[in-house]
Amino acid sequence: MAVPAPFLRTEALAPSPSAPVPGAPEGSGPNQGRGPDGGHRDVPERYGTGMALTDENTEVTQSITYRVAESERDKSAVIKGEFTSDSVFEVVGSESGFTIRPARLVPPVHKVFPDDEPDDDDTSRDGRRFVALDGDHVCGYVDTEYEPWNRRLIIADIEVAGPYQGRGIGRTLMSHAMERARECGAGHVWLEVTNINAPAIRIYQRMGFSFCGLDTSLYSGTVSEGETALYMSRCLG
Repeated sequence: MAVPAPFLRTEALAPSPSAPVPGAPEGSGPNQGRGPDGGHRDVPERYGTGMALTDENTEVTQSITYRVAESERDKSAVIKGEFTSDSVFEVVGSESGFTIRPARLVPPVHKVFPDDEPDDDDTSRDGRRFVALDGDHVCGYVDTEYEPWNRRLIIADIEVAGPYQGRGIGRTLMSHAMERARECGAGHVWLEVTNINAPAIRIYQRMGFSFCGLDTSLYSGTVSEGETALYMSRCLG
């Protein structure tokens, strides 16, 4: 498995028990790995406190408004994703499967997500976007898709614009996605994230997500070659 230059110097993080990947012992194992902003608390069961609901589809918290994307402007808004990480979740393969372990990156890596992702033309999925608005400006969004056959709610993409990160916007968007999952009767919520996006992975873990699989070849032939796609899920009771 190719390893890009930023990964050549790593230092093990301690204490950091290795996390086995469910289903990996046989040695087998799309959206680019995104992540919410720097919110540091678990996703609330509903929408948390300090938020005023103006109607069933619109929520206002501080100066940010949250609602289901309805206009073409909201649905077509694109935010360039980027992050900085000082660690990576290394995937180590063996004859018996894979192990995921955190390691420090020296120096830290800054990544801006490329515009090389394929369009999803699968119209069978029930998609819905939730947007965060500062006035009329879309400063964040989460794209969700529901697959009835296995009762899976997919976090297809989540983005928060740089100046708005660290304000809990990503956490609130995720709470809307979780609420939609429950309304759909989903059994679990699923997402994909690149293994170098350690900040997002840690936030997802605090939200109750755990590793459920990986793909070492998903990014082959792209500018993200050398990274590994990690799959995470959260069961809904």
